[in-house]
Amino acid sequence: MTAGITPMSEGLAGTAWNILGQTYVPKHVTPSSMSWHATFPVGTFVPPHIHPTQDEFLYILDGRFDFWLDGVETSATPGDLVRLPMGIPHGIFNKTDSTVKCLFWVSPTRRLYDLFWALHALGPTPNPADVVAVSARHEVDFLPPPEAA
Repeated sequence: MTAGITPMSEGLAGTAWNILGQTYVPKHVTPSSMSWHATFPVGTFVPPHIHPTQDEFLYILDGRFDFWLDGVETSATPGDLVRLPMGIPHGIFNKTDSTVKCLFWVSPTRRLYDLFWALHALGPTPNPADVVAVSARHEVDFLPPPEAA
């Protein structure tokens, strides 16, 4: 890593990924950690999943996220820090009528940077089975959908 400033409106090397309808802009990447700015349009989400090899954090900048954290529903608003320890199942949802923005980071980086390139390459409306398979190869495990009651 080189010393410097990554401007607010820019990502590393001009990178911006489309991940499941959200925009992820990488801010730094090293073997020990990675951060990205995320914009979640109305109705977008990341289904429940587990990072078996990483701790994940979100600092909420704008809007309100709803979370499913290890079976418990909760929410976070601007200024809140969300801590997601490795191995804990979680899902992230924008159920509001406005865009949500936050700063994510993980530690260690492991294969997440490569995963985002792979998911971006699947296109704007990927097949869910492809997302699950690609993610599993990059150390992110999606949970099966809940059984209908």
